Amino acid sequence: MNDQEIEQVIQAKGLTAARVTPADIEAAIVGTDVVVFQAPSGQVLRWGVLTMRNGFAVTGHPSVAVSPENDDVELGERIAIDNAKSALWPLLGYELKSKLAEAANLDAAYRACEGR
Repeated sequence: MNDQEIEQVIQAKGLTAARVTPADIEAAIVGTDVVVFQAPSGQVLRWGVLTMRNGFAVTGHPSVAVSPENDDVELGERIAIDNAKSALWPLLGYELKSKLAEAANLDAAYRACEGR
């Protein structure tokens, strides 16, 4: 199941609590690059490097064909970038959870002040 299919299931089930969405992943990215390394064996490894809106760079696992003859630039770059995007889910999840916790703490502090 890809991200869009998962998103459709979540929407169909009416799950509306705070969460990271595929749109959040795309909106967080301001730049995309691919770094290429060719091993002595001829294998080509590609890493997707995503630059986030805050300037942080993120990479995922590389794409690589076992047989150099199967290497395809377009496919390799697409896989490398998708792998890097997969690395964003936990990072954006952490960011969202931190924001939610901060809001809850501020709300609790405000309620405590009202009780005085």
